[in-house]
Amino acid sequence: MPKVAFFTLGCKVNQYESAAMAELFEKKGYEIVDFDTKADVYVVNTCNVTNESARKSRQVIRKAIRNNPSAKVAVVGCYVQMALHEVLNIPGISVAVGTKDRHRIVDLVEKAKQGSQPIVTVSNIMKQQTFEEIAFKGHCQKTRAFLKIQDGCNMFCSYCIIPYARGPVRSRSIGNIIDEAQNLAKDGFKEIVLTGIHLGLYGRDFKGENIHLLDVISRIAEIEGIERIRLSSIEAMELTDEFLNGLFEIKKFCHHFHVPLQSGCDTVLRRMNRRYTTDEFRDRINYIRELMPDASITTDVIVGFPGETEEEFKQTENFIKEINFSRLHVFPFSPRKGTLADDMPNQIEKSVKVERSHRLISLSEKLERDFCKRFINSIQEVLFEDKKDDNFYEGLTGNYIKVAVKSKQDLHNKIIHVRLKKALNDYIFGEVIEK
Repeated sequence: MPKVAFFTLGCKVNQYESAAMAELFEKKGYEIVDFDTKADVYVVNTCNVTNESARKSRQVIRKAIRNNPSAKVAVVGCYVQMALHEVLNIPGISVAVGTKDRHRIVDLVEKAKQGSQPIVTVSNIMKQQTFEEIAFKGHCQKTRAFLKIQDGCNMFCSYCIIPYARGPVRSRSIGNIIDEAQNLAKDGFKEIVLTGIHLGLYGRDFKGENIHLLDVISRIAEIEGIERIRLSSIEAMELTDEFLNGLFEIKKFCHHFHVPLQSGCDTVLRRMNRRYTTDEFRDRINYIRELMPDASITTDVIVGFPGETEEEFKQTENFIKEINFSRLHVFPFSPRKGTLADDMPNQIEKSVKVERSHRLISLSEKLERDFCKRFINSIQEVLFEDKKDDNFYEGLTGNYIKVAVKSKQDLHNKIIHVRLKKALNDYIFGEVIEK
């Protein structure tokens, strides 16, 4: 049985696509093995969102080649799409696939075995108008399944290369989404995380059809066996009153929103080409909390954007405290060739970006501790995922609090009532409540 190993960089969409490609290999008789072992085929699913992610992509490609110089190395994804010449400059690559044609990955690898020249399939993604199906059933040792329903982005934020790497918005047909969700339920998954490049734009590309993200969530909620539905990320201005009111009526919807902020300063937001103000962002978060006071609201923040003054950074810091997020993902600005921000004046020194990052990371740790403490002594439903040493199990509440309990029972993939007892770093220790 031939062996194939995967390494995935970047976002949840990449993770979904890697899992789907792995299943294609399994159907053709391949055994999936660890990336650090000797394999016959290595697949590196790359990322190009920052200079650092591009560097890491190259590093992993070279590692695959070192692992087994006689193996076929297939490189796929955003870095290939945007920097094919850099990829092909690395000796030892057998297959290069951009952000289209990943459903052909096994056939391309098999074809590469018959020749010595790299097989390249990178097309003009900006002309792609339809969603590329690459569905998979999943594996029931996991409890949460990512389900990709959308690709592409039309926003063109000044710092972001993704619209050029992923192309325009393409939405998956609701019929195919429901088919995959039903298969995931049959395979034992209890939670589905909807993912996409710009999830809130789902359905905008359908001509003459009035289908939106809320319709997808409502339909999945009807599937027996699916107990939870979560969104990977959604933009503030897509959280309309109508959408939020609809979510509130869906009992299976998890009260967790990841809403990218990027900056809490209006002048920086304008330079970023973000299409909201801090007042508008605040209004949307306030409405979420009116409906769902227990909601966890996490966010992304970029520090050191070109021209960001100390005063502008302090405005961001103060706005984050005001909004009182439950966690931050902090990113120092990294210029990407081909974006407007790459050519902007007043680029910020690395040392300043590092210092500002550390300040926000420390703030994030405090916000997370404070959020967790709000729920001490409350009883929450926890979906348990991983068993640790000494009968410890870890899982997540609906509002994304990590919980650990000690139990001699097998809690894997079960939703259990737990009393939250003590906050410890980034999780809460609890006790199982018998009901």
